[in-house]
Amino acid sequence: MNKITGILVGVCLVLSSCKIYSFKDVSIPAEVKSIHLAYIENRAPLVNPQLAPQLNAALRQKINNQASRLSQIQTSDADYDVSGWVSGYSYSTSGVSNQQASSNRLTVTVHIVFKNHLDPTGKKVAPADFETDVSRNFDFSATTTITDAEPQLLPTIVSNLTDEIFNKLFSNW
Repeated sequence: MNKITGILVGVCLVLSSCKIYSFKDVSIPAEVKSIHLAYIENRAPLVNPQLAPQLNAALRQKINNQASRLSQIQTSDADYDVSGWVSGYSYSTSGVSNQQASSNRLTVTVHIVFKNHLDPTGKKVAPADFETDVSRNFDFSATTTITDAEPQLLPTIVSNLTDEIFNKLFSNW
């Protein structure tokens, strides 16, 4: 066996003996078998009625695709329990040119609550329980009303927030 093959075999043996499964920068301890995703409600003062349903569907789909060994169950006694709500949905002027608004910004915030029922401290089975806000800004032209901008921005909003929430849950970023 040549030197390179020996090194590759050694690396594979070390990686296969680890107790962590990794999927595209996703780390889930082997002890974790189930996850409960509570419905993320829209509690923001300004509500886009399409945001919560689309965000929930996208997050469930992403977990199915990238953390597929976890069983999604309907009760909160899963190994991991995730809940949250849309806490902010507001828009403001973000750019001014020639003393007139040139761009607007929609800011969307989702509050996430993560509970690790196997090990709330995260000392044996990471991560520990946490609460965090995920917030993203989305700019649009000042000549466009928020009503006209929302349908165009919604797919990007859902995609970006889904990725950010997923990374907070599984990538320890």
